[in-house]
Amino acid sequence: MKLHEHQAKGVFAEAGIPTPSSQLATSVEEAVDAADSIGYPVAIKAQVHVGGRGKAGGIKLAEDEAEARSAADAILGMDLKGLTVESVLIEEAVDFTNELYVGVTMDRSAGKPVAMVSARGGVDIEEVAAEAPEAIVREHIDPAFGMHPYQARQAAFKAGLGEVATDVARVLSTLYDLWAAKDATSIEVNPLMVTADNEIIAADAVMNIDDDALFRHDDLEAMEDEAANDDLERKANQYGFDYVRLSGNVGIIGNGAGLVMTTLDIVDYYGGAPANFLDIGGGAKAERVANALDMVFSDENVDSIVFNIFGGITRGDEVAKGINEALEQFETIPKPVTVRLAGTNASEGREILNTELVTVEETLESAVQDAVENAEGTN
Repeated sequence: MKLHEHQAKGVFAEAGIPTPSSQLATSVEEAVDAADSIGYPVAIKAQVHVGGRGKAGGIKLAEDEAEARSAADAILGMDLKGLTVESVLIEEAVDFTNELYVGVTMDRSAGKPVAMVSARGGVDIEEVAAEAPEAIVREHIDPAFGMHPYQARQAAFKAGLGEVATDVARVLSTLYDLWAAKDATSIEVNPLMVTADNEIIAADAVMNIDDDALFRHDDLEAMEDEAANDDLERKANQYGFDYVRLSGNVGIIGNGAGLVMTTLDIVDYYGGAPANFLDIGGGAKAERVANALDMVFSDENVDSIVFNIFGGITRGDEVAKGINEALEQFETIPKPVTVRLAGTNASEGREILNTELVTVEETLESAVQDAVENAEGTN
């Protein structure tokens, strides 16, 4: 679950991390009143779950009431990367001399959480990692002991932060404590601004919570904004799927997380780009399979679909029925579908499948290759 910036800043402020004065507004008049109350200049920031808001026009500075009104009117209701802006954060503008980055996430390759600090804040940290990985200082943390104070100080000083290193170390330690206590998957401040007086202030806030741990955090669960989810996320919640949207164009459906992950890897191996992770789970009946196809068909980025089913609890004939039922609802198939069935009742399932609607392959490799070729052929 993703927290909005204003929600994350509330959590940060309660934990002692300095944040600018701010108010949430859902109308132009509320935005102007908030700006007048806070005092100019102010930043007017779209509250949607996307990155790059500034580049997309979702963050504007206002020096006076007229500019605040104009900015709020422009941002409220705008389409920002597929999401409608329904609220804005009116925030005291920070006069800064430097922008830093601090964050905590899980390093799965190391099997440990990792704290990160960089003197190159204010831009996408992914860009920094790709262009100058040495500019990000990483400190791995033993979860049995938590982050030692010396680790936070070491990371800040290695990043070359000079006079503000000690204050940045405190913020980093607090972020780790929040990450652990709140069951976060990632938590960051970008930028952490440095003022002319060498004070630091969190000008942005990101905090994502593990959905499976929300039962332990009623306060955070109450912050969930269903309206902020895109249509596919809403469908995934409605259907009860484990679903992750990716940036490619080959849709992937499978039964079992390991099987789906393997399919993603093989799509990449054969030169394709996965569009999603979608696990329909074990024992999936026809209706559930039809719902999965409905979801992937709804993704405008998907150009082809590969269906990878290995029958254990899930029966191949039930899957085949679901695929047929879903596809027979369309006068024309919106995207080519390739199916690989193996395991329980796989041969029965292959016989049931309507080969006028789908391509059936014997092996996963051949199914993936066909789907990748189909995706390339639509471009």
